[in-house]
Amino acid sequence: MKKTVVYLIWFLVAFVDTASAGPTRSYERARWDPIHFKPAIAQAKDKQCLACHGEILKRKPLKKTPAGLSAKQVRAWYQAQDSYQGEQDTFHRRHLVTPLAKKLMNMKCNTCHEGHDGDKEVSSDVSPRYWQPALMKDVDPQICLMCHGAFDYKIMAGLAGPWDEVKKDFNDDCMVCHEIFRTNAHNVNYLNRDAIEQTGRKDGEVCYGCHGGRSWYRISYPYARNPWPDMPEEVPEWAKNRPTRSQQRFLTGLDNARGK
Repeated sequence: MKKTVVYLIWFLVAFVDTASAGPTRSYERARWDPIHFKPAIAQAKDKQCLACHGEILKRKPLKKTPAGLSAKQVRAWYQAQDSYQGEQDTFHRRHLVTPLAKKLMNMKCNTCHEGHDGDKEVSSDVSPRYWQPALMKDVDPQICLMCHGAFDYKIMAGLAGPWDEVKKDFNDDCMVCHEIFRTNAHNVNYLNRDAIEQTGRKDGEVCYGCHGGRSWYRISYPYARNPWPDMPEEVPEWAKNRPTRSQQRFLTGLDNARGK
């Protein structure tokens, strides 16, 4: 309660400090705009976010490393995937505006950035006059894990090892099995389902790119087991704790579906 009161006082003081800013919007007013907090951020459009944060799509990687090595002379491990095309690019551009992102993804700013409850994110390591919401637009690591988790081959029937070791046995085609098993996949609003599956039929590396090929984590994501045609009634032991439905905000056709 005490922290809440001090937090509100700080907000009012900050607002009064910038009340004479005139028609030019001040940094403090912009920072406390409701769009940065729930529930408003759930309805935010990309153009609203990029009106202030557009620089994230203009930034480019350094042409040389701090040690002086040209970026063209080195390749990161994740660039080894066939689906990684072109030169090194920035994180946000790779998820929003590059050709592969536009073709296979439908990610928006608020797919990852969900805003915060400021009262729960107050930092008290400085004087109350300067208390600020910490990481106002923080990202839940689970969002990253969905596409950057490990390939969990151990729960897949018929796979004797990691995909990069057994793919030749399947002609590098994930759809050999997934045309039959778990056919209701990618039906979420941050992906282009049809484009993914059409491209995946031609090149399994496209599938593997997001299912282990660019694994930033040693663990795999526990994907929801959304029902699919002819889904067995018996739930495997490994899947008994899995969710049976994707997060509501990711389901297609809902009022809170993302849009630009």
